[in-house]
Amino acid sequence: MIRSMTGYAAAQGQALGYRWSWDMRAVNGKGLDLRLRVPDWIEGLEAALRPLVAKAAARGNVTLSLRVFREEDEGGLRLNSAQLDKTLEALAEVESRAMARGLTLTQPSSAELLMVRGVMEAGSETAMDTSDLLKTLVADVPALVVAFNEMRRREGAALHSVITDQLQEIADLTEGAAALLDIRKDEMAEALRRNLAKVLDGAAEMEPARLAQELAVLAVKSDVTEEIDRLRAHISAAQALLADEGAVGRKLDFLCQEFNREANTLCSKAQMAGLTEKGLALKVVIDQMREQIQNVE
Repeated sequence: MIRSMTGYAAAQGQALGYRWSWDMRAVNGKGLDLRLRVPDWIEGLEAALRPLVAKAAARGNVTLSLRVFREEDEGGLRLNSAQLDKTLEALAEVESRAMARGLTLTQPSSAELLMVRGVMEAGSETAMDTSDLLKTLVADVPALVVAFNEMRRREGAALHSVITDQLQEIADLTEGAAALLDIRKDEMAEALRRNLAKVLDGAAEMEPARLAQELAVLAVKSDVTEEIDRLRAHISAAQALLADEGAVGRKLDFLCQEFNREANTLCSKAQMAGLTEKGLALKVVIDQMREQIQNVE
């Protein structure tokens, strides 16, 4: 079953005199973009988390945020006012330079400022050993990833249903177009004879063999059998991808381009109101399906 690139999960924990909260979310993207917002005073935390988060998704913009607070005691965390002032001064300078270039920056939250190295520090004079905290936090991640992917699977199931219905609509329109070909063949033969008579001088005296040859050339140029066959093949390929458990979003997106190419050619060759109507309806459904596929991993 396909998975959506959109997902969210949250969790909380408490141990070793600390309490923390996790926030993991993702939106669609062309590739995999991981962003970790974690306290840098816990040595080795980001390096330990990144490979775990990378396994959670194959595509999408994934953000993992962690806030950690030490419970109040004699050795609790305290605000380093001097470091905070320096941080704020640096932010003011960055904002000033950005404004001078016509750029507007997003304002950081107070929680984000507190995660800057040195703004919060241990209340005790001795340096903190965060190795046990690191192990405890890392052990939290697998359950968070499971919850995150469970939501993406649910979203994927909803996408699967919508895309399957759209594929069926494309299949019905394709078969409807194919059913018109016999009717179109007779209409085109008569229309081609009339048009050929108007274009060529002396068409009335043209030998039957030459006339048949010219009609055959024109018929080949307007034949849409190949487009119908390719649409059928693309439908089968898309159905197979939807049954795959891997990251198939890019392949489905490519197929949508091919679907659209065949629908465009069908419209350009139609020379029949009914067939043009089928081609235009195909383009509408294909465009709707492609919008949904943008969220498939």
